[in-house]
Amino acid sequence: MIQFRTVAVSALIAGILLIAIVLWDAFETIILSRRVSRKLRLTRLFYWLTWRPWRALALRIRPGNPRENYLSVYGPLSLILLLVLWAVGLIFGFAFIDWGERVRLAAPAGTAGFTADLYMSGTTFFTLGYGDVTPLTAVGRVLAVIEAGTGFGFLALVIGYLPTLSQAFSRREVNIALLDARAGSPPTASELLRRHAGDPAALGQLLAEWERWSAELLESHVSFPVLAYYRSQHDNQSWVAGLTTILDTCSLVIAAMHGPVVGSARLTFAMARHAIVDLARIFSPRPQALKTDRLAPPELARLCEALTSAGTPIRKGEETDRLAELRAMYEPYATGLSSHLIMPLPSWAPPAGAPADNWQRTA
Repeated sequence: MIQFRTVAVSALIAGILLIAIVLWDAFETIILSRRVSRKLRLTRLFYWLTWRPWRALALRIRPGNPRENYLSVYGPLSLILLLVLWAVGLIFGFAFIDWGERVRLAAPAGTAGFTADLYMSGTTFFTLGYGDVTPLTAVGRVLAVIEAGTGFGFLALVIGYLPTLSQAFSRREVNIALLDARAGSPPTASELLRRHAGDPAALGQLLAEWERWSAELLESHVSFPVLAYYRSQHDNQSWVAGLTTILDTCSLVIAAMHGPVVGSARLTFAMARHAIVDLARIFSPRPQALKTDRLAPPELARLCEALTSAGTPIRKGEETDRLAELRAMYEPYATGLSSHLIMPLPSWAPPAGAPADNWQRTA
């Protein structure tokens, strides 16, 4: 008898803790609009356990559309699985409490024990209202009412959560799609400057738009980190590549250009660098060194040639040293995000014989 009471008390405590953990985790993930620094979280553990094998399998798939099609499933699917995990946790939590409280149930013959408590918890949480298993004690009825209210609240959170994610994703992708005609496919900093040569006002306006986009990206992806796993429409586009391209462009403008556009570049660089650092700390806490230099001497020579032909020459020496200083402020973080999310970083200049833009290749 004493042993049974110990088990019942343990089940009661486990149920209360499980419900508290799930509800607090859902609150931090859906409602709390700021980055949670605490490492021990149910959602963090879920993504750590699911993304690692998903990523490992993706690396075995041929780069291009096959890999992107596979990776694009993870973001939406993980969200559904996370919601299912929360629901199952709450159902088991209330079932543990009912069993620990030894709530007497009116149930069909052959239905008894924890199985009956779990079935009643599930039907109550989803408010099915079958009525074949019902509590006979006051405590059981109170728990049923609380669980039904929790189920309604959970459903309301899901209904409000999904449209918010969809809107944030759509806002993010608009500027990435617009970058196609402005910087090429995939985008590069030298191509963006070439296409805006002779029109510094338009370049300054574009950088101002991307300053706001970077701020919105930081706000939405810190509040809803699952958005980082949502992929863009084309396999040669991504939010990591777009953000890095803008940082590359700002670095070139700051290092090699003059006039009012430099002021816009400084503001955009500050906001974009803030975004990429904070987001990298969520997914890849330690900055990663580049395995291969993105601006090795041959690439630097090709970049200088491309900028000279665009009317924005960059001289080796002081300007390239300044460019190296700016690159060191964001490239390690961009590399960490790129490696973790399998989103390749852009080149500084398009390769010779680069394919047409996405809009030109669309049937």
